[in-house]
Parts: sequence; C-alpha cells; structure tokens
Amino acid sequence: MKAEIITIGDEILLGQVVDTNSAWLGQLLDSLHIAVHQISSISDSREAISHALNEAANRSDLIFVTGGLGPTKDDVTKETIASFFQSKLIRDERVLEHVKSIFEKYGNGRVMPDMNYGQADVLACCEVLFNDVGTAPGMWVEYQGRCFVFLPGVPFEMKFLMEKRVIPRLSGYRAEMVIYHAHVITMGIGESYLAELIADIEAELPNHIRLAYLPKLGTVRLRLSAVGKDESVLKKETDGFARRIAIRTGEYLVAEKDVTIEEAIVERFTEDHIRLAIAESCTGGLLAGSITAVPGASGMFDCGIVAYHNRIKHEVLSVEEAVLIEFGAVSEQTVIQMAEGVKLLGGATYAIATSGIAGPTGGTVDKPVGTVWIAVSGPYETVSQLFHFRNDRQVNIERSMAQALNMLWKLYKKDSSK
Repeated sequence: MKAEIITIGDEILLGQVVDTNSAWLGQLLDSLHIAVHQISSISDSREAISHALNEAANRSDLIFVTGGLGPTKDDVTKETIASFFQSKLIRDERVLEHVKSIFEKYGNGRVMPDMNYGQADVLACCEVLFNDVGTAPGMWVEYQGRCFVFLPGVPFEMKFLMEKRVIPRLSGYRAEMVIYHAHVITMGIGESYLAELIADIEAELPNHIRLAYLPKLGTVRLRLSAVGKDESVLKKETDGFARRIAIRTGEYLVAEKDVTIEEAIVERFTEDHIRLAIAESCTGGLLAGSITAVPGASGMFDCGIVAYHNRIKHEVLSVEEAVLIEFGAVSEQTVIQMAEGVKLLGGATYAIATSGIAGPTGGTVDKPVGTVWIAVSGPYETVSQLFHFRNDRQVNIERSMAQALNMLWKLYKKDSSK
C-alpha cells in the first residue's frame, strides 16, 4: 500500500507559507502503518494539478491532496479534479446551509458573497467529508482502484477532517506489513564520526531494517525503520539493535526515543529535581524560549535573563564592573560571572550564559563576528568555552544555542556519574 501527499498553493512554492500539513500527515499515516512514498507541492494551476493527479494515480494507492478548495478565482482545484474524474460539480444543500450559518454567525450582518455559494459545490462522484470547523468540505473519491482524499489547506480544518472523517475510513487501506521505528538521539559527535563508531552494528542490520542519520545543529538523530508482519517480533529485534547503538554511543547519548535535546533536558531535570537558569546576551532569549516551549518546563526552569546591556549584566547578574571594563562583555571572565550570577539569582542547580558577537556588525580584529563565549555553571564547577562560528547572524545564534545545550548536557552527565 503506497500513499502520496500533494499540497496545492503558490504561497507554498514562494515560501510565504511553510507546508506543515505534509509533515503532520506523514507522521499520522506512519502511525497507522501506511507508508508515504511521495510528497510534492504544486502551483494552483489546472496544468499542475492535472499532471500531479495523473502521476500520483500511476504510482500510489492512496492520494491525499490539501489546498485549493477556497471560494476565490485563483482556487481552480474543484473544476480541475471534476475534469480529471470525468464528473460534474453539484451543490450540496447541507454544506450550503452550514456555510450560510457561519456567515450569519460571524458576518456582522453582511450578506454572504455569491462566490461563497461555490463552497458547497462538490464532486458528484465523491463522498462528502463534512467540515464542522470551516466552510470548505473535504471529498473522498474512489477511482480506478485508487483512493483520493481532498482536504482544505487550512491546517486546523485539515486535521479535523483527517481525525474525524478520514481515519475511520482508512481501516481497509492499511497494509498487511507493519512499520516500526526506534530512535537513538546523540549530541556532540558529527554524523561521519558517528557512522564510523557504529559501522559494525549497521553492517549487521537485516534487509528489513534501515538506519537513517538525521543531523541537526549539535545533534544527530538515528532512526531505525523496520518493516514486517509481526509487530512484536519486529519491535524486539529493532529495539535490540537500538540498544546496542545506545550503549556504543554512551558518551554522546541523549535519549533512546524520538525527542529533541530540549525535551530530554526538561524530562531528565524534572525527574532529578534539578533547576535551570539562563542568562543570555547574543542569543537574545531564544535559548530560554526553546526550553520553556517544552510542556512541563515549569518543573525545572527557574528564570531567563536577557542581559544585552552591560548595566544589566552588572546590576542584575552581578558581573563586576572591573571585569566588563578590562575584558569586555564578550569574554570568558564575563560569561562565567553571568552564569554564576543567574544561578544564584534563580536558586538553580545549573545555569547557562551566552555572550558573543552575532553580527553582521560589531566585530573587531580581536573579536570578529561569530566570536561567542559560553559558560555552564553546575553544582561542582563552572566550565566555559570559546567558539568562532563566523557565519551569518541567524546561524551564529543557532550554533550558540546548540553548543550551550551540548555543554549543559555534558556537564550534567559528568555530574550524574559521580
């Protein structure tokens, strides 16, 4: 059983809108053991839509299409797919009454525009997927042994229809084969070094288990994907390989499940009753934001201080004026005092501090753009490190965040082994 996802919209191709629908659909279908073999984004034009549907029908059994179902003239999906299925559009009275009720409720007394009547037009050959939370209904079409599911592009509407209307219908489309994933999350080791470290384990993998390296700044996520008929046997075998990899990568191991480094820190610190405080200059609060974006962060996070100005470093974080004058804001001495100051201020167990020159201006001969000092203070010691990233501003900030979390994790693991 092969599934495919097509997203329609010029705004996606222009980069004005990020296609989150495909990622969400892919994860959902994977959880249902339906393998997605193709994802594509196309323009809202008759030619592109017709071509995409023809191609999808030749290679996939289950095709999901999102977007292009709006009432404006630039949305040509309905007319195009009517031609593709050699069907006509008919007006669904139940959908029309629903659209009218929405305008009566939210239209502030204005008459519903004529173009919105077209929202109730559906394919004569489809089963209507009634949209309780929006005006555009979905459509389920079975055609020449293929199943096509057309959904609105608005994410919350698409998700509602998938969860309430589509999933109950998918039982007959689930493959006999089961898909199972195991994950190992590492930090502080590059992809190629990691591959070399576990080369012998990877060489032992049977054909039905594949290993993927998924690198991100500071971390590499290893995903073992297995396909088979017996889920319990598959799980035991795949988890066994994942455990061997976890043991081999022990020095760099973060988690044996699919989590971010921030999620791992929040979970472990909460379990161990460890508190964290953060003082930021060059990262501007983004580091603290990445931690507090994780549900449950209140169980381990004390405070975050954005100390851009030297006056705040001195008055709030207790960095000595003499240190700021002699060594400057971007220095080992300053960042150490920032970390120890915010740790004391928050009553935390661990603290992180960042100070650097993110760019594009502000660099000097001695401290060029990309110069970053990071310090992590724990219960037994404070460690610091100098980095020279020399990328653009956003990359410098992202690298600073990744290295700060890496330093925190390494110190925490070192302390935990005592």
